[in-house]
Amino acid sequence: MQPDKPKNLNDHLANERTYLAWLRTGIGVMAFGFVVVKFSLFLKQFSLIFGNQNIIHSKGYSAEIGILLVVFGLIISIFGYFRYKKTEKQINEDTFKNNSFLIGLSTIILIVFTLILIWYLITSVESYAK
Repeated sequence: MQPDKPKNLNDHLANERTYLAWLRTGIGVMAFGFVVVKFSLFLKQFSLIFGNQNIIHSKGYSAEIGILLVVFGLIISIFGYFRYKKTEKQINEDTFKNNSFLIGLSTIILIVFTLILIWYLITSVESYAK
């Protein structure tokens, strides 16, 4: 005999998968921020090893951008958790309403970060070409 499964089991499992996807996204953004910071440090060390301090300009913003990406990844994870709990409550109360605020906010912030990184890379390349 098969035990009775809860009425909204598939909805809860889908909600859990969505939450795990938000966690993976947050971890991915944090990892990218970590790479941005560490790559900047690597380039500074690389220039010191070869005795050419002109390779890397000290005016770079890689550390700041990387730290902001790590913070953004943390915020994504936290908002993902709150969204998970809110959706869980709505499923239990049978009052679920779709809300794409987190998706829109994440998209806008990622576009802003992308534009900042593009600007930073273009200005960095131009300064090296001089």
